[in-house]
Amino acid sequence: MSETQSAPQPGDAARRFVLQRIYLKDLSFESPASPQLFSADWQPQVRLEIGTRSTEVADSIYEVIIQITITAEQEGKTAFLIEVQQAGLFHITGIEERLMPQVLQVTCPTVLFPYVRETVDTMALKGSIPPLLLAPIDFEALRRQMEEVRQQESDASGLS
Repeated sequence: MSETQSAPQPGDAARRFVLQRIYLKDLSFESPASPQLFSADWQPQVRLEIGTRSTEVADSIYEVIIQITITAEQEGKTAFLIEVQQAGLFHITGIEERLMPQVLQVTCPTVLFPYVRETVDTMALKGSIPPLLLAPIDFEALRRQMEEVRQQESDASGLS
C-alpha cells in the first residue's frame, strides 16, 4: 500500500510557528484591606485591564507579553490588586508581513491566555480570595477595537 501526500505549496517549507518558551515576566499581588477584608460581606467591584505587546528579540524570535491588571474595590477601598505579565517566546518564519500583526496580537496571546488565567486564580487563592475564573478573551475583537481607536485618533488629529 502506498502513502499519498499532497504536493508542497510554495513557501510551506519556510513557514513556522513554534512556541519555544512560556514564562512569568512579572507578578504582583497586594491586599491592603486585609485582614478586615475577610470579615466583610464579599461583594467587590472588579476592574480588568488587559494589554499585549510584542518585540522581535532575535531573528524570527518574538517575545509576546500579555499584561493583566485586576483591581477589586470593596466599600471604596482597594481589596486586592493583581498584576501579571505572562510572556512567551515564539519562533515565527514564513508568515507574510501583512499577517504578522494578526499572529502577534491574536494567535500568540490566545496561546498564552490559559497560563495567565491560571496564575491570576492561583494568586487570588493564595490571598484567600475566591478564584476569579477569567472568561476567555477574544483577542481578535480587542485588536479590531484598538485599530478603530487608532483610526479615530488619527482622524481627529487630522482635523486639527
